[in-house]
Amino acid sequence: MAHARRRPRAVPVLAAGLTLTLVAGGALVAYLWRTTDEWRATSAGWETLAVTAAADLERTQGDLAAAQEVLDDTREQLGTAQDRITELADEKAQLGDDSAAQQQLADYQARVSQAAGKVATALATCIAGQEQLIRYMDNAEAHEPAALRRFRDDVDALCGQATEANEQLQHELEP
Repeated sequence: MAHARRRPRAVPVLAAGLTLTLVAGGALVAYLWRTTDEWRATSAGWETLAVTAAADLERTQGDLAAAQEVLDDTREQLGTAQDRITELADEKAQLGDDSAAQQQLADYQARVSQAAGKVATALATCIAGQEQLIRYMDNAEAHEPAALRRFRDDVDALCGQATEANEQLQHELEP
């Protein structure tokens, strides 16, 4: 038999090497594709969180500005009430020496003093609550938004009581 033609051994080895390279390359591409998709999903989650945090911060800053405005108004009311109490006490002190007038004046001053004490206490409590709320809002990221809203509502209720006490005092002070 004539010498049979032999296939070179290099062709099957090269074919096997190429096949292994293509399989490994395909696996690498699949892995990189999956990793990229996961990074995209994580990035989208972080972006959503950032947008939500920015909106919460903006809302909290608005609440802080409103609370500061209420606090300023409350301080002004306290000053006005104290000035008015002093004026009325001076006016009533000048009513005369008549014992009945003095007794009326003493009763009136007791009622005014009691009402003024309630107003001063209520306004001081309101101011303290407003100041605490401002401190909380200055560091809003350390507190849950729901807890801040509840505390703000509590402070609003205290300030509402102060306003009611002031209105009662003003009614008592009417001539």
